[in-house]
Amino acid sequence: MSQTFDARFERGAGLPPVKRLPYFPERARKRLSRYPNVILAGTHSPTAFFGYPNQSTQVLCDDCTLVKMAAPAEDAANALEALAEAVGAGKEIGEIQPEQIPQLPSGPLTIESAGAAVAALLPENAIVSDESGTSGGYAYLFSAGAARHDWLCLTGGAIGQGVPLATGAALACPERKVLCLQGDGGAMYTLQALWTQAREGLDVTTVVFSNRKYQILQVELARLGFATPTEATLNNMDLGNPDLDWVKLAEGQGVGAGRAEDVDTFIKLLSHAIKEPGPHLIEALL
Repeated sequence: MSQTFDARFERGAGLPPVKRLPYFPERARKRLSRYPNVILAGTHSPTAFFGYPNQSTQVLCDDCTLVKMAAPAEDAANALEALAEAVGAGKEIGEIQPEQIPQLPSGPLTIESAGAAVAALLPENAIVSDESGTSGGYAYLFSAGAARHDWLCLTGGAIGQGVPLATGAALACPERKVLCLQGDGGAMYTLQALWTQAREGLDVTTVVFSNRKYQILQVELARLGFATPTEATLNNMDLGNPDLDWVKLAEGQGVGAGRAEDVDTFIKLLSHAIKEPGPHLIEALL
């Protein structure tokens, strides 16, 4: 069994399943506590995104033995191949992810139904840029056995990575479909990347999960002990008054867009965007 700390990995039907480390540090520590030895190849030792009072940011157990096969700037693949040769590992592949494509959902638009729709419609060889925060967990869960694809993860707790990351992926791989799963709060940091997508005619479909608040910051505030934040504090994490109109924001930068308030509309918009080359944006109103 292996764990990934990388920002990019291949997944989908027919490939070894890859487990992503849990977001919260206590869950990551529990997951990693079973491993007395950890090999680092092309990465640093994993840490939590955020710091908390009276908690370490380290997620490996204290007596864990770290073996550094390759630094981030070094050839990690070559180092791992040399390790496999040194220990006499064969070419056999262990557990393989079977094909598991969910049925297209119906009913209200929720983070669960949106995730199922994304997994069901995900095209072969797609690239997914994921900065969906509190709204995209089901998309990752349901797409484990979907068509093969690359998944680009958020690293370091940065906000605003998703849209420009998807833009860069489309520039690097113009022959591949890029799907960006993006929270509305993070998208406000870097929405100008939509203009680049329009200017360059990039094949990117951006799904903005619009709950009209910085929900991840509210979660982190609660974890810091603020059980009853003031109205003024919550107002600073709110994206209403006025509500953001992502259709107009996208169209103003040259990207065709639509809004989905139910899952049938979401499926219709996503199906069209996947089939039609070029930049698209879907505001999924949650």
